[in-house]
Amino acid sequence: MGIFDRISDIFKANVNDTLDKAEDPEKMLKQMVIEMEESINKTTLAVASSIANEKTLERKLIKARAESADWEQKAMQAINASREDLAKAALQKKAVVDRNVIDLEPIYTSAKTTSEKMRGQLDALRAKLDEARTRQSTLIARSQAAKAQKQIAQSFSGIGSDAFSKFDKFEGKIEKLEGEAEAFEQLGGTNTKLEDEFKMLSSSAGVDNDLLQLKAKMGKLPPPALEE
Repeated sequence: MGIFDRISDIFKANVNDTLDKAEDPEKMLKQMVIEMEESINKTTLAVASSIANEKTLERKLIKARAESADWEQKAMQAINASREDLAKAALQKKAVVDRNVIDLEPIYTSAKTTSEKMRGQLDALRAKLDEARTRQSTLIARSQAAKAQKQIAQSFSGIGSDAFSKFDKFEGKIEKLEGEAEAFEQLGGTNTKLEDEFKMLSSSAGVDNDLLQLKAKMGKLPPPALEE
């Protein structure tokens, strides 16, 4: 599997499945962006190596072509000097260089095509990374909103509502205690009222007796009624 196949797997991965399995989606999103950045850094090195190879082949090809032209120029110079032996030797050197040029040309062309393709793929990956960075904050915000909605839904559905139920139960106990206290207060008030009335009756009887005694002492009592 080539390096671009491995990089492509990262972007083609099922993100939803990954987030479902992640305990912390926000942390997972950040980690995924970091992995993308690391992968692109590795890819950049591979592209740089490919470009360097292309440039090396290009320099060799340029040098070989220049050398071929130079031997041709020397052969022409030898002919002008009536030195066919030197001209033949120069042409032999040129033939060797020309074979090297013929070998280098397809290799250079292939290397150039490969590096151009890799540069295009790297640009596409960088664009995807930029998109991922831009969407990261949005996805994190959506994740936080989803968590809040889930908590609210769980509270309304009874999940995690123990505190509310305990609060209501405690309020009920307080209301019960208040009712009992009020009932005992009313009962206690009734008993006190009865006791006060009986005390008043006893006090009234004593006062009446004292009044009779005082009237008798003063001779103010009416004479007793005669029996028929």
